[in-house]
Amino acid sequence: MAFHLFGNILTCHGTAANNRGENEGNITTLQKILWKGEVHSTVSAEAIRWALRYYWQTSGINHAVNRQWDDDLNNNTWQNQNFDDRQYIDDDVLGYMRAEGAKIEASDLDSDQPQPKGKKDKPKGTTTAKRGVLEVTRAVSTTPFVGDITFNAKSGTKNSTSLYGTEVHATRYQYGFAMTPDRLKDKSRIIPVLDGLSSLGEVAGNHARFLYDFAPDSMILRWTHDFSPRFLYCFNEDNAGEITVAELIRRVESQDIEPTELWVSGAIAGTPDGEQLKELGVNVSNGIKKTVTQLKQLIAKDLGVKL
Repeated sequence: MAFHLFGNILTCHGTAANNRGENEGNITTLQKILWKGEVHSTVSAEAIRWALRYYWQTSGINHAVNRQWDDDLNNNTWQNQNFDDRQYIDDDVLGYMRAEGAKIEASDLDSDQPQPKGKKDKPKGTTTAKRGVLEVTRAVSTTPFVGDITFNAKSGTKNSTSLYGTEVHATRYQYGFAMTPDRLKDKSRIIPVLDGLSSLGEVAGNHARFLYDFAPDSMILRWTHDFSPRFLYCFNEDNAGEITVAELIRRVESQDIEPTELWVSGAIAGTPDGEQLKELGVNVSNGIKKTVTQLKQLIAKDLGVKL
């Protein structure tokens, strides 16, 4: 049976702003969704995946990355536009797609030639694609967005001032991920995926004044033969800022999740819920990096790959 790696990550508390929302007049907005009956701010899975790719590019570890960010050009550059999921980690883990139009349009055919009569006869484009092995959910704030806005002024030309506002949300975010290493061309690449997700810096935000630490404050990992994660978005924050994982505990107690398959680490380990999970047989530790190191050793052994 194939192994699957599932995870649910909770970030540190911070002030989110400029995470790629649309502008409304002179207000820079946050992305928002309706979550459990209330408005919450959110960060896209694409932004998290971009940050993971940038981590591989800049971490100093020898990972060949196809789509690289050029700070001077402020744009992405490609090493191989035809893609290569054996050579490049991002092509293998995150997938790719390139859609090209038809080389010859129907209207460009010679008038002497028979004209296509139906869709089947019309010139067609081509698509080069591979589905990503790593699947990432959208990050959702643990607290509702109440509408905080900061107002600022910027000097323009002589005797002119530009006024603008920015939506700000002081909160945490949680998001989940899943991957099946057997689908990778190189199964050992599950290791740098874990390294990256446990060490992400800023995610989203498009201005130098924006910094929101996306490294985990608490992390739940599951290494299993089960096809379903069963614990995504399991973190809850109450009005006092206390973090709980009641749904995760219920899943373990009901035997939907085998406790030895779970690795719980970070701040949640020191809470009453963390203690209860430990009593249930879950692997619980205060250290994120320590836990990731231990799980990587188990994964490498089970998959027969080198760290």
